[in-house]
Amino acid sequence: MFWLAAGAMLCLVELFVPTAFTTFMMGLSALVVALVAMLLPSLIGVQVALWMALSVTFVFLSHRLMPKRKVSTIEDATEGQTLTEILPGQPGRVLYEGSSWRARCGDEKLAIAPNQKVYVVGREGTTLIVLPENLLHT
Repeated sequence: MFWLAAGAMLCLVELFVPTAFTTFMMGLSALVVALVAMLLPSLIGVQVALWMALSVTFVFLSHRLMPKRKVSTIEDATEGQTLTEILPGQPGRVLYEGSSWRARCGDEKLAIAPNQKVYVVGREGTTLIVLPENLLHT
């Protein structure tokens, strides 16, 4: 009964906390272990080892089968405005297309003050790569 409850709970967690199907796959592993435990009762250590092996296998397979996300590139530099200071090599926040984004300067040696006009020249995941206006117009 423990494995049934654990499997159901892990599968339900995926509905409320998206984890890229990791908890769902762990829940499926627990349900498989519940079936095995009903057919072949064994030591709890064997069941835990089977659950861990199945979880790793299912998670690995599910992530391999998922389609790869496309990374969008920004063709033309577009304007934004810094909300916080962007220190050299550190992220900050910029206002871009009406939303606050995490951003870092394209030149790792430059700092950009708050409330400065910047140009978004790229993106890495959810982090925008920006350059200050004065660097592009000199």
